[in-house]
Amino acid sequence: MRPSNTRRVRQVVLVVVAAAVLLGVNVPPAWSYISEWRHEELINSPDYMRRFGHWDTIDVPDPNRVNAIHAALLSTGKVLLIAGSGNKEDMFATRALKSLLYDPATGQSRMIPVPDDMFCGGQTTLPDGRLLVAGGTQRYEKLDGAVTNAGGTMTVKNEDPNNPMVLPPGTIFVSPTGIRYRADAETALPPATKAGQGKRTQVTASEKPVFVEAVDPGPAAVNENPAQYQVEGLPPAVARNVYGQGQRMTLRKQDYQGTNQAYTFDPVKETWSRVGDMEFHRWYATLTPMSDGRVLTTAGLDGTGEVLNGQTEIFDPQTNAFTEHKELTHYFPTYPAIFETDRANRMVYTGANAGYGPAERGREPGFWNTVTGAFAPIPGMRDPDLLETAGSAFIGPANDQRIAVVGGGGVGESPRSTGRIDYLDMRDPAPHFTPGPSLPEGVRYPNLVNLPDDTMLISGGSRDYRGKGGTNNHIAQLLRPDSGQLTPAADPAVGRDYHTEAILLPDGRVLTAGSDPLFDDEQNLVPGTFEQRIEIYSPPYLYQGARPTIGDAPPTLARDQTATIPTPDASHVRSARLIKASTATHVTTTDMRSVALDVSPAANGVSVHVPKNPALTPPGPYMLFIVDDRGVPSVAKMVDVGPGQRALPD
Repeated sequence: MRPSNTRRVRQVVLVVVAAAVLLGVNVPPAWSYISEWRHEELINSPDYMRRFGHWDTIDVPDPNRVNAIHAALLSTGKVLLIAGSGNKEDMFATRALKSLLYDPATGQSRMIPVPDDMFCGGQTTLPDGRLLVAGGTQRYEKLDGAVTNAGGTMTVKNEDPNNPMVLPPGTIFVSPTGIRYRADAETALPPATKAGQGKRTQVTASEKPVFVEAVDPGPAAVNENPAQYQVEGLPPAVARNVYGQGQRMTLRKQDYQGTNQAYTFDPVKETWSRVGDMEFHRWYATLTPMSDGRVLTTAGLDGTGEVLNGQTEIFDPQTNAFTEHKELTHYFPTYPAIFETDRANRMVYTGANAGYGPAERGREPGFWNTVTGAFAPIPGMRDPDLLETAGSAFIGPANDQRIAVVGGGGVGESPRSTGRIDYLDMRDPAPHFTPGPSLPEGVRYPNLVNLPDDTMLISGGSRDYRGKGGTNNHIAQLLRPDSGQLTPAADPAVGRDYHTEAILLPDGRVLTAGSDPLFDDEQNLVPGTFEQRIEIYSPPYLYQGARPTIGDAPPTLARDQTATIPTPDASHVRSARLIKASTATHVTTTDMRSVALDVSPAANGVSVHVPKNPALTPPGPYMLFIVDDRGVPSVAKMVDVGPGQRALPD
């Protein structure tokens, strides 16, 4: 019996045995029917739901089902689930790239094509409510034994100080022995730089890497030695200055490759628009919103399948452009969990990540100064070698500056996992991780969601890599920041492992989607099926009776200002929370935070005061909740904080 089933079995075993005795039947034939019947009766009982909450599987029509890789709550209250090619190479080849727009208020959904393969890109919400998605898949991996055409990295150089050069996808590079290799992406080269004068003039070529593969299959194109390659078709005067410097060309495994394209999704028009390209190709990149409205962009696999060597860039939503910041060069494994603290330009990296990179580099948690580039390690993390596929989030209001790191596993396809929860108090004079409670079992890929009553929902995940051996955890827990204790929540029916996400909805429920197991059986013989069902959790606070209500809240809340929130339940309101409209992928949710507001009585409602510090409330759309003396939240109103107000529907 798997550990994750023990609580459910315990709930039904007494009833099954009693029923078997009364009916005079053998236990095994009666077990399945009676246990299922008793379980359904139990989880739908009022007492159970008041204590543990309830999960509902959402019926999405077959034509609208997607392999949800990314999830985003939009400023309209709708949810966008982005698949792109959805980890399906045939979908990538045919450019059948998908996203699903789902309205949790009505249950309606519709498909929206995506303009490029955003599978495994990075995402966050901008101050004006647009969703920014940067990077994605340029090329699928090819495993050892499946590579038919030799390939490798070509460093393309331009020695002309007067002219830029753009080589389109498909450009042919010719080796000294006449072997032809084709580039799989565009290469844009600025002019070379020139320093000095006269005989002391020194020209430094500009250069960019691009992946190439042999035009013809077979081992004849293998070349283990560096060489200089000509660009086919260039006029002789240009060819003297523009050429390729090839590395090894092999038939070995080729990793995924990232794109440099970026797009925004308008939540009102429900359309995609292309913005400026990133300076670097990125696959598995992290996008972190900053207090000034810009977006810190880190990590990823580049356009040749190599982990970026710490190159960092920042997106400016005012210009829709990315700019590299060489002073911020710092190596991270892919999808690093990076958050802005309550001090502008002071980021925290929890050590959690989602994959690629060596075990001995970039794994240590630390504070990162985005002005100076200085990185200060943070000590105390237990199981520091089990941070891959761990979850990280603020615990309680971001005002308290406490972060929890939950679960995780070994690097790569390691079967190891941990149920460790460690806390970081960033207001400690000497910040360090301290032990918290432990989950009932080890978990990779846990979904973490901040709730308006300040608890954190921890759900899903698996004990082994991508659910191998039937190890999905069908359990959920509520972590309470005041006591630091875990309490059980209702068990989800759907297992969630790799490629899964969870986000808070304006009505106080939690939507979960995705899951991409390697296998569908415990013997690891049947290839896995991507989980396309959506499941929504209703926390216990939704079963405590009537909820407080909000009237017409202001569409914008200014920092360091007081606003009146109309409500007939003012005498029972005890707290108010702003929870940022969040995005999620690969256990990475860097824009999720709950902010506590000061609350006081007001005529016909309550007054709320927004903190002055913009590092607590990065600009953008938030959900405004009021919470009563029973811990029951209202349905939220979508509001803006800071500059860049979103467009509102007519």
